[in-house]
Amino acid sequence: MTTEDTVAEVLATAARRFGHKPLVVARDRTLTFAQLAALSADLCGQLPERGIQPGQRVTLWMENGWRWMVWYFALAEYGAVVNPCNIQLTPAEVSYIAKDCGAAAIVAAAAQMSLLAGTDLSGPNGKPRVLDGDLESKEAPVVMSTRGVDVLPHSVWTIAYTSGTTGRPKGALLRHSSIVLNTAMTALMHGRTERDTVVSALPCTHVYGNIVMNAAVMQGMTLILLPRFDERTVLQAIQDHRATMFDGVPAMYLRLLNSPELERFDVSSLRLCTVGGQTMPVSKMQDVEARLGCPLLELWGMTELGGLGTTHPHTRPRRHGSIGIALPGMEAKVAAADGTAKPVPVGEAGELVVRGPLVMEGYLGDREATDAVIESDGWLHTGDLVRQDADGYFYVVDRAKEVIVSGGYNVYPAEVERVIAQHAAVAMVAVAAMIDEVKGQSPKAFVVLKQGASCTQNDIIQHCRRQLAPYKTPKAVEFLEDLPKTSTGKILRRALATATV
Repeated sequence: MTTEDTVAEVLATAARRFGHKPLVVARDRTLTFAQLAALSADLCGQLPERGIQPGQRVTLWMENGWRWMVWYFALAEYGAVVNPCNIQLTPAEVSYIAKDCGAAAIVAAAAQMSLLAGTDLSGPNGKPRVLDGDLESKEAPVVMSTRGVDVLPHSVWTIAYTSGTTGRPKGALLRHSSIVLNTAMTALMHGRTERDTVVSALPCTHVYGNIVMNAAVMQGMTLILLPRFDERTVLQAIQDHRATMFDGVPAMYLRLLNSPELERFDVSSLRLCTVGGQTMPVSKMQDVEARLGCPLLELWGMTELGGLGTTHPHTRPRRHGSIGIALPGMEAKVAAADGTAKPVPVGEAGELVVRGPLVMEGYLGDREATDAVIESDGWLHTGDLVRQDADGYFYVVDRAKEVIVSGGYNVYPAEVERVIAQHAAVAMVAVAAMIDEVKGQSPKAFVVLKQGASCTQNDIIQHCRRQLAPYKTPKAVEFLEDLPKTSTGKILRRALATATV
């Protein structure tokens, strides 16, 4: 457990404990814990002259790096509310989010500022100021500034927008206390300590990447923070820094497995990797463990929790295909898929619902949407279909809204994907619905082949027929160079389904 109650206190405590130890190693600069704290405090003192007031909402649209972290912790210390936006979003998407959350300012690097110049930012609360997020690479000041206001643990710290895969993105209101607790519990479950060096290309703007970053700060780790994922860069970083951990989404691991670079680097320093954001075929998880030489722990989380909700404890045997157990302090159960929170028998599929201190306060300005997902007694409907075994471990069946109904039968894309992923020629796969005049819908597979591999549609279909019921077997297979993904790396099945209509 942690004694810090706010995000700013996490950094302040870490700076006192770990001082001159390197905290963040970015592309152009390395900062110690003390340097990051000093630079953040200095920027905090400058925020009034930059036109930001305590309590105001600030959209942060910058790429991973030390500057992003300085802004993040400065805003936390000042008592502002941060609205993180992924660097891959378009100016139109950022404009929508900034307007929706009522941002008083948008902090962006110079390249993004020029893109915003041609975008209409006017909203109901006026036009937000566009601030230059670039900071000089100067030495940290000796005298630290003070924060703007006293920040309460239960005050809102982050307005995190959903990815929009189920419609217009919504802003989840997350408290300081929930981010701090999620960070502490994630670190506990994974055994993250000051002896660890972690490599991450996950966007700090996304709740998964944000918890990885905050856990590094809280636990005294060294974070090798990459602006984006690239196979060679990741492997080089692991080798050069003798990294002990890597956190990623399935697509990252699949690209590593398919990379000829993998065998050229020494990754023997790794003690643990984690994967989340989407389900991953068990066969591919086993391949990752064999090739990287360390355990791979699956986790599950969502924006509405500010990070993880379940994972595997590093002290227990891992169960591939399972997302683990609920984080300490959280309740989780499998409920009937009819929209109620009534429990279902062990082993049967239903909706995962969770309750506890990590659950968001609600969706910004949308009471109807909030009431639709949070019951009066606090249970949050996740929209994920799962089953639970007798030992309490959860297994994702699929997203409720992505289930394919074929001739009255439910087809879960993740199940079909796991089977196709076992084919020796397959690097990545996604399954989505296609229109079927007879059955309404049928599954269609979109496949990316390994480098140098060859395979036909019939090969994939015959492979599936040996392991799946006829109604689950894809009716068609399309081979692609890559799969569409969200800005956080999730494979975007919805875009594929749309393409087949």
